[in-house]
Amino acid sequence: MAPLHRAAYGLTDLGRKRQTNEDALFLDDELGLYIVADGMGGHAAGEVASREAVDTLYGMVKRGIGDLHELVDPLSPDHARAACRLMESAVQAATYFVFSIAEIDREKSGMGTTISALLVLGDYAVTAQVGDSRIYKVVASGVEQLTEDHTLIAWQLKQGLITPQEAAHSPHKNVITRAVGNREYVQVDTRCIPLLPATRFLLCSDGLHGYLEDDDIPPVVEMGGNSAVTRFIDLANERGGKDNITAILVEID
Repeated sequence: MAPLHRAAYGLTDLGRKRQTNEDALFLDDELGLYIVADGMGGHAAGEVASREAVDTLYGMVKRGIGDLHELVDPLSPDHARAACRLMESAVQAATYFVFSIAEIDREKSGMGTTISALLVLGDYAVTAQVGDSRIYKVVASGVEQLTEDHTLIAWQLKQGLITPQEAAHSPHKNVITRAVGNREYVQVDTRCIPLLPATRFLLCSDGLHGYLEDDDIPPVVEMGGNSAVTRFIDLANERGGKDNITAILVEID
């Protein structure tokens, strides 16, 4: 199989209600690494948390990727585990670093960030997830949300404690159960996803996906490139723009 070509486009926006943008994004086609982070905390601490987490994660992956094997069919469980381990340890390093900053500067106490990261490695992509930003996979057959939201609502839904209708109107919409940096350690979800030609990935903060239905995604992704990410931002602003909005579109061909 010939190497798959990848190209990514990203955009972040203040939205209509916020004074500062606490989202951060990162895209590197050469490395194959893409990250969206949505920071939280007073005194611009969310901005610090998301930026420092993204920088730390990038540094760890850049240093460690040389030790990894490309992931090709048939997939070796050892190689897949090593790739997932690298992503997990990179998020843990970010967690520890952000937590340490808050320990030193009490004004930033309790700050944290979500992380949704995607690493393209050969014929597979590896995801790492903490919080409620999201990664979607878009193929001809439709849209699949690859990540699980670490929120109180998602947990209640999973346990069958509330119905989807109740979830839609819940006052606990923004209560996150896992974040990077508010403690020394966080549980990271990782997984390996096979790539097919013409796969698209959408990474976004909740300032976008909070306004999206799955059916909204393919027609915008179809626009491709910068047009698609610009349209996603416009869509969230048209529908309220109550939060910062970040979108990365990764195109695999």
